Amino acid sequence: MLTDLNSEFFAWVRGGLFMMFLFHIVMGFQNKRPLYFYYSGFIGCELLYLLRHVIHNEGNKEVFEVLSFLLLLGSFSFLVQFIREYLETRKRDLVLDAILVVSLKTMLILGVLLAVIDIYFGFDYQLKAFALLVPLLNLLLVFILLRVRKLQGKHLLFFSVSTLFYLLAFDLSFLQVMISDYLLIDTGIHPLGMIYIALFCYSLILALIMGFSVKEIEQKSKNAELKLALKLKEMEELKMTALQSQMNPHFLFNSLNSINNFVLKSEVEKASDYITKFAKLIRVILNSSSSPTVRLSEELKTLALYVKLEQIRITGGFTYLVTLDEEINYDHVFVPPLFLQPFIENAIWHGITKVEGYKEIHLYIKKEENTIKCEIIDNGIGINSAKKHSHISQRRKFYGAEATENRIKVLHKNKNVQITTTDVSEEGGTGTHVSITFPYD
Repeated sequence: MLTDLNSEFFAWVRGGLFMMFLFHIVMGFQNKRPLYFYYSGFIGCELLYLLRHVIHNEGNKEVFEVLSFLLLLGSFSFLVQFIREYLETRKRDLVLDAILVVSLKTMLILGVLLAVIDIYFGFDYQLKAFALLVPLLNLLLVFILLRVRKLQGKHLLFFSVSTLFYLLAFDLSFLQVMISDYLLIDTGIHPLGMIYIALFCYSLILALIMGFSVKEIEQKSKNAELKLALKLKEMEELKMTALQSQMNPHFLFNSLNSINNFVLKSEVEKASDYITKFAKLIRVILNSSSSPTVRLSEELKTLALYVKLEQIRITGGFTYLVTLDEEINYDHVFVPPLFLQPFIENAIWHGITKVEGYKEIHLYIKKEENTIKCEIIDNGIGINSAKKHSHISQRRKFYGAEATENRIKVLHKNKNVQITTTDVSEEGGTGTHVSITFPYD
């Protein structure tokens, strides 16, 4: 059975090699990894070299003889490229990589040269010329294996042993051809039988090694992506904290100013009530300062406490109304701490305090498809008049509102976040409408 290359056994071996060739070509296109193509190139060239002993006839004998050693050196060239890619010599061993590049180019040139020798001088001269190259190929592979020992990797031992096994089988087979075509016929083995068996085993081992190697690379890539995502999240949280730390002093300064005004006016009861509520609000702010987000339900409670402080500060007070959409689970919605406070503050100090009579701020929170919309409507003088009275340019925004807008966009990565401020002043009424829309996750 092992003496006839046309036997069923060798046909199965060739079929298995061809299937591995096709499979890894497809894998190469799917994964876009050169490693698969180099592997398939190695098997393909070896398979064509071996097929010449099966399908050649008088009509194509000369063609196969011309291409024989070109295919063989071509297979070794693909193997060299496979080794470069698998061992990552461009990163891990520049000396080895440089030698492999030179060897690759040399083998391709020698392959063409051997084909030319066959054309002009015949196959026997080509065979003798290739016989001179065999020791050099052995030295190259031995050098690679010795160099591989310095590298670290889980599967390098299997790679080295299988490569050495394939090299010995190739040398033994070629030695049989050079000495006697039928040296091992008596033992039941064809001269090329060793190459068939060694190539099939070597291809299987390389495929397994390649599979494990690609899996490790993909796992490293996933780990790197995870670490990058964690770092980006940490950066976003730091940015949120920085914006929050900019906004809180702005609010605290205004509150302390109000306490100072009460003391100067000798309004002791108001000052005491204000300090009590202010202390409670400070505790809430400190508790939330360690986190970039809070529940919307907690934010509304904090906002109500802030409004009570402002109602104490303003002579005659003002009406604060809140309308909530019952479809929203406010405990499951997370927002930046005090994200509504600057807009309420602007409505108070740049809006309703500038008008006489009834003062009102109405907060609406409602669900619209996959978003939450927060609307703050006041009956103040309107944003356009406020800018004129406050000498604020058209492009400039109030500081606290601008910081809050940035915090919301950072939290939701600027996706589906919209903040608009509109003057709704009409005949018989004035006011400002602020709309804040963000995703409802």
